[in-house]
Amino acid sequence: MAAIIKIKQLQNQWETQDPFLFCAFHHDSYPKGNGNLGPQASLAGRNLGQDFIQKDGWAMYHGSKIPGFPAHPHVGFETVTIAQQGFVDHSDSLGAAGRFGNGDVQWMTAGKGVQHSEMFPLLNTEDKNSLLLFQIWLNLPAKSKGVAPYFGMMWHENIPVINLKDKHNNNISITLIAGTFKNQRALDPAPDSWAANLENGINIWLITLDAEATFTLPKGKKGANRSLYFYEGNELISEEFTIPVMHEIQADATQELRLINTNIPASLLLLEGMPIKEHVVKHGPFVGNSRSDIENAFRNFQETEFGGWPWPSPEHTHDAKMKRFALYPNGKKEDPSELEV
Repeated sequence: MAAIIKIKQLQNQWETQDPFLFCAFHHDSYPKGNGNLGPQASLAGRNLGQDFIQKDGWAMYHGSKIPGFPAHPHVGFETVTIAQQGFVDHSDSLGAAGRFGNGDVQWMTAGKGVQHSEMFPLLNTEDKNSLLLFQIWLNLPAKSKGVAPYFGMMWHENIPVINLKDKHNNNISITLIAGTFKNQRALDPAPDSWAANLENGINIWLITLDAEATFTLPKGKKGANRSLYFYEGNELISEEFTIPVMHEIQADATQELRLINTNIPASLLLLEGMPIKEHVVKHGPFVGNSRSDIENAFRNFQETEFGGWPWPSPEHTHDAKMKRFALYPNGKKEDPSELEV
């Protein structure tokens, strides 16, 4: 029986299947930094505050001096932010903050409401600053939409990576952000996440294949939705389809899926899990189960600002000399270089 259900070209924001809401993909080749965390390049001709056109291979997004996304609210879902290349400066209304990148993952539950900013500091003043980032929006069931917000970090030193070889000695690498593979479990997700219950079968993997490598994606749970996002490489061959880069493969999770790479290394993101199967109403960064949920979220934000913004600027960034760190709402500070791996 064929595993592939649909193949479709990827747009700027990647469509996803329940329980995921969507995935933002950022791949920017920023110029060298100007010493103040912004680009050493003219910003003339850019629609600052709303710059998404990828002029010269990069965008400022909603940033005015430093690229990124200044303070904005979220309600009713989670963000899983994978910073494969480059760095993110996080600040939020809980008082939490951090700088993460080069393989680190941030898992944030918005729940009943939180404000946060995500700026992209250009730390390298000698050479280009590359950014490769996924932000996955994972829904929460109705019973969890009102939970307290949560901020957590997964440092790349601690994220499980499984390295395999195919029968021709080609390398395959699986990075487990969530889920299990070959009896290896990912780090724990946020406590109120749909992913926290293993019965929900949430798998978030980064898969890399050497040129000419062959990999068989194992069977998943019956009823799970499975999507593979082919974002780097040239072409994959599967079930007699030739699949170009920047395409999504929707597949039957109860079937194995054999992927044959072609002439250059390939990279894919797997999003898989049991659907929540609840009505979804979205308005920008607010997600609910009904229109009244959204109205209540707007009213709550207007009245409380979800605790207010404790930082000097909506585009708050951290000192250029700071290395990766996390500051948690309870005041605990974490330096990944000091953690046991």
